[in-house]
Amino acid sequence: MRTVELLLDEAADLAVREAWWRLADAGLPSQARHHSPTNSPHLTLAACPELTAPIRWELAEVAAALPLPVRVTGVVRFERPTSVLAWALHLDPALAALHDRVWDAVVSDSPPETLNPLHAPARWSPHITLGRSRRAGAFAGPRVFELLPAPPSSVRLTTLRSYDTETGTLEVLEPRS
Repeated sequence: MRTVELLLDEAADLAVREAWWRLADAGLPSQARHHSPTNSPHLTLAACPELTAPIRWELAEVAAALPLPVRVTGVVRFERPTSVLAWALHLDPALAALHDRVWDAVVSDSPPETLNPLHAPARWSPHITLGRSRRAGAFAGPRVFELLPAPPSSVRLTTLRSYDTETGTLEVLEPRS
């Protein structure tokens, strides 16, 4: 499976990593515990079995639209099927249009049953994961919110990349020259 993700500007990346470490230091689930060199703060747009030539063509156009500023709206918790704690991003028209282009690209050249329905435009909730656990309610209670630094008011989404879950490799997806 290949993900399609957006990386954050340096200041936002550092702010997310601070939140990761605060959670880890408190003994809570945190992305800081993932020691892979490919682990970095990001926004997942979609995932598909492979990046075919038609998908890559469209993703190059998406990459050309970066950087993209996005407002952070606060902390959010999901229970689906894992517990996730994240900073939510405002789905403004520019981010929605960028996501729609990525979704349309992967849908056009991937078997529908291979796509995550949570990435579909009607269901997608843009967020930057701070911690994840298979334990339901892992982030319940107000204590979690007290541990976290205040999120930045906005972030810049700067780089489009793909992670290959089978090989563990990353690829930066560049605009066409």
